[in-house]
Amino acid sequence: MSEKNLSALFLDTLKDIYYAEKQIYKSLPKMAKVASSDQLRNAFEKHHDETEGHIERLEKIFDLLGKPARGKNCDAIEGTLDEGEEIMDGYKDAPALDAGLLAAAQAVEHYEISRYGTLKSWAAKLNMNEAVKLLDQTLAEEKKTDDTLSKIAVSAINAEAA
Repeated sequence: MSEKNLSALFLDTLKDIYYAEKQIYKSLPKMAKVASSDQLRNAFEKHHDETEGHIERLEKIFDLLGKPARGKNCDAIEGTLDEGEEIMDGYKDAPALDAGLLAAAQAVEHYEISRYGTLKSWAAKLNMNEAVKLLDQTLAEEKKTDDTLSKIAVSAINAEAA
């Protein structure tokens, strides 16, 4: 049986977020396509481009560990993305669609922020300084995206949905 230490947990969680990022990368164009707000569509498109960079950074961390970049199924992100699909289907062409898309996107962002914050903390504990830098870059981008989505929601989307 392999040792269940912080290094093993770090690798398992890295695989989890790698899988999540790949699924998110696939979902963002669908969300951008159905968004009625140009501002929201642009935010989804920008984050799609950023997500490509997140995946590349994760692959660098796998390289630092000498491990292949492989994801493992993440039930949490699957469920969150499924909720987003339900919103896209159930509120198609409805005034509340963009508000629902924002809520779904922020649920994803909060999951990512949680994972990246944890991984950064563990990388620091494991003296993985390069990984800390890479994770911090992504964490900052995820927080900025969440902030952008909040501003979009407050400025227009939620009022339009009402």
